[in-house]
Amino acid sequence: MAGLEIPTWDPETALLIGVILFEAFVLYAGYGGLERLVGPYLMDLVVGGESSAR
Repeated sequence: MAGLEIPTWDPETALLIGVILFEAFVLYAGYGGLERLVGPYLMDLVVGGESSAR
């Protein structure tokens, strides 16, 4: 039957997929941390502080 074959995995392909997933997780966590550190400062610059943000 077409489409029911089990693909064979090359170890290099599995490693590449693992590295890409790890990189995506690191970037996601890194941008989240950067947004927490720099985000309030940038909002103060753009909006002008808490009093004018409604």
